[in-house]
Amino acid sequence: MLDKPATSFSHVKSADRPWRTDGLRDFFLYRDLGIADATHGKVIAHLVKANLPPEKGTGWHYHVSDFQIVLMTKGWARFMYEGKETLVQAGDCVHQRPGIVHYLFDYSPDMEYLEIVGPADFGTVDVEEGPCAIPPPTPWPAS
Repeated sequence: MLDKPATSFSHVKSADRPWRTDGLRDFFLYRDLGIADATHGKVIAHLVKANLPPEKGTGWHYHVSDFQIVLMTKGWARFMYEGKETLVQAGDCVHQRPGIVHYLFDYSPDMEYLEIVGPADFGTVDVEEGPCAIPPPTPWPAS
């Protein structure tokens, strides 16, 4: 008898995975890409996109994970990583090392990124006070 493979083949069609509002942040939309199922919980991959203008941002926090990358596919976002402002634009990739304290505080209306994290059930820990003040977000144009 063959052992169960560590991962499974996966092909997810975008029409089968609608954008959802019940992700980590209510001002973003999330589209699960089926990778958590295919990797039996080792990794999650989802698309994240702006849904509402930035007001307070994510707050200071860190993730309890082994691995995390953000690949900006559209627009831009401004993060603070342990007190250093970082502009992440379409085409940029960020490796967020485990436990790095960060704050996503500003983003464009068309912001969209691919986030890949391991394990799939990673945790998020809010930090009451961060290492620095946060600049104000850029107002979105009136529609």
